[in-house]
Amino acid sequence: MSSQEKAAMMPAASGKTADKVFRVIAYACGILILVVLAAVFLFLLFRAWPLIGGDQTANSQTISDFTGGKASSFWGYVGPLLFGTVLVSALALLISFFVSLGIALFISHYAPKQLATALSYVVDLLAAIPSVIYGLWGGLILVPAIYPFWNWVATYLGWIPLFAGPAASPSRTVATVAVVLSVMILPIITSLSRDIFLQAPRLQQEAALALGATKWEMIKLAVLPFGKSGVVSASMLGLGRALGETMAVLMILSPGLTYSFKLLQASQNQTIAANIAAQYPEANDLGVSVLIGTGLVLFLITFVVNYVARKITEKKVA
Repeated sequence: MSSQEKAAMMPAASGKTADKVFRVIAYACGILILVVLAAVFLFLLFRAWPLIGGDQTANSQTISDFTGGKASSFWGYVGPLLFGTVLVSALALLISFFVSLGIALFISHYAPKQLATALSYVVDLLAAIPSVIYGLWGGLILVPAIYPFWNWVATYLGWIPLFAGPAASPSRTVATVAVVLSVMILPIITSLSRDIFLQAPRLQQEAALALGATKWEMIKLAVLPFGKSGVVSASMLGLGRALGETMAVLMILSPGLTYSFKLLQASQNQTIAANIAAQYPEANDLGVSVLIGTGLVLFLITFVVNYVARKITEKKVA
């Protein structure tokens, strides 16, 4: 074989080697995330095992101490916490979803270029603010400022069970926490939705306009259908953030252990994450197992949420 033929074969051999190395690294990364996920699940299961397979009398006493005698079984304890977690997170998503969609469409299709760039920076900055800052803002500024509005809602819309009064003062309620969480997840949904809308096929948009469609009709026909699956994924990502939020909820919400839809009254609900943070410093070993057991429930709930989101996304794509 001549030197020229050897030189021609060297790049091909080098490319095959690089391809093999890249494939190994990609497989390793994929396996690593599964290993980490399994490790987290096994840790939660192992630390919660005294609750599952231990002395149930001692478990009941520990749970009774946590709740002041309101509950003595694990499911009687975690049930209201799970209800509160889902309620607060769902309200936050409901508040933020349409606002996020509007901001994303404004940035991608309506705002002048310079304004759109500035708004994009602001949205990305909001996503980077620590949750404790949102908690301080909610507890010190929003709680006293929003009471007159909640009082008006309770006065004129109190016939609706959700808004039954009297409105709590200070407003350390589910409604106030939902507003704070909606502000926290709004930049996540907005940022992802904006990027998706910007990727909508330009030819389809121009074709809709050429056929006489208004800008809104063009967005309805060419942009929103293209971005449906991405918007759902962004919303579920925001919902996951709300489900696991701890500090902001802990700093604002007056906790309760009931199945209550009274959004304007205090001491009605509590979330799993905030409850763990509140109870952990004073918990004994068995108490820590109980709290980790509630964390395991939250861990499984996030899996269910992601599974549902994946199915919805697949259906939208199909």
